[in-house]
Amino acid sequence: MRTRVLAAATALLIGVGAAPAVSADKPSQPRQCFWNHQVNSFAAQGDRTVNLRVGVKDYYQLELFGPCPDVDWTQKIALISRGGSTICSGLDAEIVTPSAIGPQKCMVRNVRKLSPTEVAALPKGAKP
Repeated sequence: MRTRVLAAATALLIGVGAAPAVSADKPSQPRQCFWNHQVNSFAAQGDRTVNLRVGVKDYYQLELFGPCPDVDWTQKIALISRGGSTICSGLDAEIVTPSAIGPQKCMVRNVRKLSPTEVAALPKGAKP
């Protein structure tokens, strides 16, 4: 019996010692989310990227899974949040564009907030 208790205690100590270390060098970044009703304007940068102006001074870039028909020339889009009311990642959103054959849904792959430097570097037609 004593051998079993000693073996269990040893296994427990080995398991505790093998726990992964948390890196202090990389602080975790907070999620950068926005509500879809906060979007003020958009501009397409080709047929795979859409830039959004959210609120007064925030800009987000949506990378699409593939080419989205008519997104680069349309005057309006619909931004639909899936699974909740905020958009934090690509899985949270899809873009719908109008077309002659009906609405076209475009899946979003990635969402990221643009820095002020990145916003200033956007081409003229790509800044919302």
